[in-house]
Amino acid sequence: MIGLTLTRYLAARFLQMILAIFATIFCLMFVVVFVELLRRASDIPQAGTATVALMTIMRVPAAAEMILPFAVLFGAMATFVNLTRRLELIVARAAGVSVWQFLLPPVLAALAIGVVSVTLYNPLSALMKQRSDQMELELFGIEGSVRIDHGKWFRLNGIDGSAIMHAAEYRAGGVELTGVSVNIYQKDGSFLERVEAARAKLLAGVWVLEDARVNAPGEESRAVGSYLLATDQTPEQLASDATAPQGTPFWDLPRIGDSRREAGLDPTGYSLQFQTLLARPLLLVAMVLLAASFSLRFFRFGGIARTISGGVVAGFVLYIVTKLFSDLGGAGMISPLVAAWSPALVGSMLGTLTLLHSEDG
Repeated sequence: MIGLTLTRYLAARFLQMILAIFATIFCLMFVVVFVELLRRASDIPQAGTATVALMTIMRVPAAAEMILPFAVLFGAMATFVNLTRRLELIVARAAGVSVWQFLLPPVLAALAIGVVSVTLYNPLSALMKQRSDQMELELFGIEGSVRIDHGKWFRLNGIDGSAIMHAAEYRAGGVELTGVSVNIYQKDGSFLERVEAARAKLLAGVWVLEDARVNAPGEESRAVGSYLLATDQTPEQLASDATAPQGTPFWDLPRIGDSRREAGLDPTGYSLQFQTLLARPLLLVAMVLLAASFSLRFFRFGGIARTISGGVVAGFVLYIVTKLFSDLGGAGMISPLVAAWSPALVGSMLGTLTLLHSEDG
């Protein structure tokens, strides 16, 4: 085993490069999103520069989370190239340090980054993204706006029959609606009546529609102060319907998945997202191994541009394979466990196999 000093030095160099690349991409994404939101808010008086900047800073972390594997790949390649150029890895090899020994600190650092990103960064970025979406709804989802459709459809089942509900806007995880219209059907599927209401709120086993107007075939329209509509929906189910799996915090994914399963809904998306986040540390390790297999040998074999390009292409191929397996898992063609873990496992094994071939003959 290498000494503690060398371990800390290599891990620090690796983390510094990763954070520098991630921060650079983060800032670029912030500028792009800020300019776009500022353009969209140019004709809205209440959307000042400070408000747009706040929306942007709450939205970018969730988007930047997607480029974390590439930040690890590019950071690992840059770190290994710099260490080789400065002859530090050559000196380490001359001192008897094998490639597996000086790869241990970057691998451990990648695992730490993956764990922190899943357990801390992902829940925080998801909550910030939800708040940003709510601010966007309040700013751009105003009456008469044609830029964004924030409508939400619900299918309700109750003791008296079924119903199709549409809400122009929803808040508090979907339990508070405005601009509501409901088509109500009897148990045999025949149309019963249509209800339009200014507001709706979900209570225990019932939707309460306030300031409602009821229209039934063959009857005159009548206004009612409140209209009760029985339902088997729960706030947890509405929260899961209102938030996509990719925007759900890591710690809430198992609970929402179980809630959807108990309600007879498809929990595949939430199970897949949960397994994908669990597999992220291994995916980052795979990126480190791929970077090492391409960036540790260019001084001996020449062709630095070709070697670096090969590493970048390998990283993008692994990312595409990950997305492909994710789509297959989301469609139910393969299990979420296989879809989430296969790319990371295959990438790690390919990186290890390449290093065994190039370093150990």
